[in-house]
Amino acid sequence: MLYGLDTTISASVQGPILASLGEIEKLAWVGIGFPMGSVSVILLLGWCYAVFEIKYLMIGSIVIFETGSALCGASPTMNAMIFGRVIAGIGGAGMYLGALTYISVFTPLSTKPIYNALIGLCWGTGCILGPIIGGSFAVSSATWRWAFYINLPLAALLSPVYFFYFPKHNPQPDTSGPTKLARIDWVGAVLNATVFTLFQVVLTFAGSTWKWNAPGPIALWSVFGAALIAYIIQQTFSLFTTPSRQLFPIHFLKSRTQVLLYIGTAASSTGLSIAVYYIPLFFQFTRGDSAIRAAVRLLPLITIVIFCVMLSGGLLPIVGRYSPLYILSGIFILIGASLMHTIKVSTSTSAIYGYEVLTAIGIGLIMQTAYSVSVTKVKPHDIQNAIGFINVGQIGTMAIALSIAASIFQNRGLINLKEALNGYGLSEQELRGALAGVQSAVLMGGDQVVRAKAVEAIVKTMDSIWIMSIVAGALSLVAGLLMRPEKVVLDMVSV
Repeated sequence: MLYGLDTTISASVQGPILASLGEIEKLAWVGIGFPMGSVSVILLLGWCYAVFEIKYLMIGSIVIFETGSALCGASPTMNAMIFGRVIAGIGGAGMYLGALTYISVFTPLSTKPIYNALIGLCWGTGCILGPIIGGSFAVSSATWRWAFYINLPLAALLSPVYFFYFPKHNPQPDTSGPTKLARIDWVGAVLNATVFTLFQVVLTFAGSTWKWNAPGPIALWSVFGAALIAYIIQQTFSLFTTPSRQLFPIHFLKSRTQVLLYIGTAASSTGLSIAVYYIPLFFQFTRGDSAIRAAVRLLPLITIVIFCVMLSGGLLPIVGRYSPLYILSGIFILIGASLMHTIKVSTSTSAIYGYEVLTAIGIGLIMQTAYSVSVTKVKPHDIQNAIGFINVGQIGTMAIALSIAASIFQNRGLINLKEALNGYGLSEQELRGALAGVQSAVLMGGDQVVRAKAVEAIVKTMDSIWIMSIVAGALSLVAGLLMRPEKVVLDMVSV
């Protein structure tokens, strides 16, 4: 739950953080840094959970997560905040993978779907409550810093459980620690982290901090392309490693089922991240809501996502068929996101709640389903790879989706504001300030015409972002239609 909470908690505290630390050009990293840290190490951590003692990895991940949280809360500068978010993301990924690993090791296949649904319930609840809790701290005397500090007493409270009650499980007890470390695909791990990091750095800063045609972004795009090609070649031909030890389970790309499960999970994650970040933002700009009130507007999304996660987790062992879930998910996300794409400043709140519900049904139906199905389609030694593969689809896509959305919001938003407010003598810095939050000079000034035009331009920008969710819904629908119309037997089978 804490991992999910920190994934989205920055959605409602970015304004107060900006007011405290400044450096608006780095503000997007408060949200992006956490999932970026996670996706950079997901595959490496997944490999580690397949060979090392899982209890120690879990506890170590919790310590790293809490260290990052403490650094975020105490941050004196924006750079320190971003660094803390990345560190917390790394630890959070280890906690989430640890929970999924415990489920895969200590539960029979027949009950895995409901346990995975419970993990999804906790993570999803944390994700959706993040903006509400963050907003609550932001408007209280505790300030935004306690949105991060809150992780520390909660972890301390539960630490006896971690140390004394977590069971041990060493997947390879006869292999020494140094030997296990030597077998890690370190070249693949470095290239994986480089590819994800460079992509998000250049996408976030290009257009906002740097001009698209400036030497810096061009150089970074070139290095990203070279790193991506090197990563593909290294993994395909197992350079500096062996096929059994390569970081990315490349053989899954030959499996129709695994690829389609990945696509469906990525679609759900995209829908969730866009909704959680941009629905509260819409209400802040158009209704003048406080951070906490805007976050409370997510309650329809919260309740329906949670209900559908549990519903699909309970139905899967009974019905056994998973493709209908993806088909239905695609239909609901497609309809809900298409309706969100049409909203204007004047759209009624009740209508938006209805659109939230439709989108939430699609998100919840498949948010955790792939974790249960994927492990039934692989051999026992590939279970951890399957979990890591789907986790990249879930968390990795969230990081990428938020980066793309932030780039659209900053770049398209500036263009729309310039067009709407042409002739009012506003500087580019003032226009970018309007995108940073409702406390900007443009939106807080006395000129109501300027404010109305600015809000219209910002809402128009958000409409463009919802296109990502429309595409996600379409992909989920196509993935569901292409899946085998099979009934999953929750006993271990080979690919």
